[in-house]
Amino acid sequence: MEFLHYLLGPDLKAGVLIILNLIVIESLLSVDNAAVLATMVLDLPPHQRKKALRYGIIGAYVLRGVCLFLAAWLVSVWWLKPLGGLYLIYLCFNYFKGKIQEANGGGEDEAVDKTQNWLYKSTVGVIGQLWATIALVELMDLAFSIDNVFAAVAFTDHKMLIYIGVFIGILAMRFVAQAFVKLMEKFTFLETVAFIVIGVLGIKLASSLYVHFYPEAGFSKLMEGESADIFTSVFTVAIFIIPVITSMLFNFPKRHTIEPEVAEAAEDVLDKQ
Repeated sequence: MEFLHYLLGPDLKAGVLIILNLIVIESLLSVDNAAVLATMVLDLPPHQRKKALRYGIIGAYVLRGVCLFLAAWLVSVWWLKPLGGLYLIYLCFNYFKGKIQEANGGGEDEAVDKTQNWLYKSTVGVIGQLWATIALVELMDLAFSIDNVFAAVAFTDHKMLIYIGVFIGILAMRFVAQAFVKLMEKFTFLETVAFIVIGVLGIKLASSLYVHFYPEAGFSKLMEGESADIFTSVFTVAIFIIPVITSMLFNFPKRHTIEPEVAEAAEDVLDKQ
């Protein structure tokens, strides 16, 4: 029992709930990662795509492994938490900004435009298209690995749970994310739900700035208590499960079929791991 408390914290039920939430969030982030990897290699010749994807996946594993060791440091440096929160809020804002532009007919193609990226433009003439693409893939892997850690930290300060969360992110790249590709084919609104959750986690992390300077305030004590972690976990589970149930029973939110090439591209990346 002591070992379970060591892993999950003083409240075992809350710890299990946090792990379930981390499985969902990390898996969805891995699907997003796979989709981006797929779009970045599509302009390569077929025989080079497999090589670029292989290096991209290896890089994803390595960088998530590095982040596994950096997780404890991330918790100890107080200003990294609000900084990570702002980063997650930016991801959420950028997603919904793109959706609004798309709804107004001004949205850009979802495929990553490598030619506009500074790293790709500065390296393609020196090392060639293949290795410039691989370099860009690794840069994206780093960004997604940072997402992986910040999402885990937003749920809890318990170091072992953070380690478990980052490790789940590594496993999700191989085992769990593929199931989410299938799920998101049927319930495309889950992508929007995921970014709502990411935004909420960002706000929770960003609020640590206030907590740091005003630790005795009522709001600070509320955010630092177990109730805030439990609320975040329950909210995350509910916001994923309830729309799926209502969609199945009442077709609300409405189900739409995701563009086949997007789902197939993401699934293809996951198949190659």
